Amino acid sequence: MKNEYNRRWVLNSRPAGPLEPDTFRWEEVPVPPIADGEILIRNLWLSFDPAQRGWLNDTPSYIPPVQIGEAMRAGSVGQVVESRNAAFQPGDMVSGTFGWQDYFLSTGQGFMAPHKLPPGVSPAMAMSVLGLTGMTAYFGMADIGRPAAGDVVVVSGAAGATGSIAGQIARILGAAKVIGIAGGPEKCRWLVDEAGYDAVIDYKHEDVAARLDELAPAGINVYFDNVGGSILDDCLARIAVGARVVLCGGISSGYGTMRVQGPANYFQLTIKSARMEGFIVLNYLDRFPEAAARMKSWLDDGRLAWRVDVAEGLETAPQVLQGLFSGANFGKQLLKIAEPPIV
Repeated sequence: MKNEYNRRWVLNSRPAGPLEPDTFRWEEVPVPPIADGEILIRNLWLSFDPAQRGWLNDTPSYIPPVQIGEAMRAGSVGQVVESRNAAFQPGDMVSGTFGWQDYFLSTGQGFMAPHKLPPGVSPAMAMSVLGLTGMTAYFGMADIGRPAAGDVVVVSGAAGATGSIAGQIARILGAAKVIGIAGGPEKCRWLVDEAGYDAVIDYKHEDVAARLDELAPAGINVYFDNVGGSILDDCLARIAVGARVVLCGGISSGYGTMRVQGPANYFQLTIKSARMEGFIVLNYLDRFPEAAARMKSWLDDGRLAWRVDVAEGLETAPQVLQGLFSGANFGKQLLKIAEPPIV
């Protein structure tokens, strides 16, 4: 049975930099009534990614910004508790974009519309290795990076949800050497011992440029960038002829509204006849089934390691989002907000 009220975090004011105490406002409102063709979903799990900070900026982007007074947008997994839509039944586990709230009313259509979790796919798996972050790693590495036999691949943000998978995909696709850049000895150990990276540079305790010279003396063939800033510059200075630089994220920017300093070493792209390309994973929506099937086969074969970092309680959502920018998470950041209801 559903509760009487819907707890939710709505956007209260737009931050210019890091989240402020008044960026979000806590509300408790009536659960919306259900109409013909709709389903009511009880939210159980929320997904957190640095891009969510960018959705708060009132600037043109690949999707409209979250509006003032609107529940914060987030990928989610929930359970259908009421249905007047023949495609869904009470009890169905579904994933989509349901936001920072207990309940979400859907027609079953629209942006990131609810879809049922396939058999054998857990909520954590659906929001990480087989979710948007896994798809981002797959298409960024396989379609844009295109690692080949003999290639040296470098991944920054390597212990994050996308980076940790991207490096493993490079290895599966034939790269000769996969180097990660991450923060802290525990993350670095996991990447080598569990995720199969050949080497990892701890940017918090090591000189990144010097270690790149040591580990990739002949240059970098594929650089998968999740951070931007000085690490992007260090890698651009060391690309090999014909290198592919994949621009996936720029967490060092904080995704605020202030202008970010561009790379100083970009002219290496000309000198080395190299290519640097950005992408948005939503451009590949029609190919998600293809990628998910391939990724699932690698999971079943034990070729992909994945990790989630689980926080609890809807009331902690703003702190969990801000923690992404200090490197607090280890693997894909999730927030558990409820157990499955009895329907």
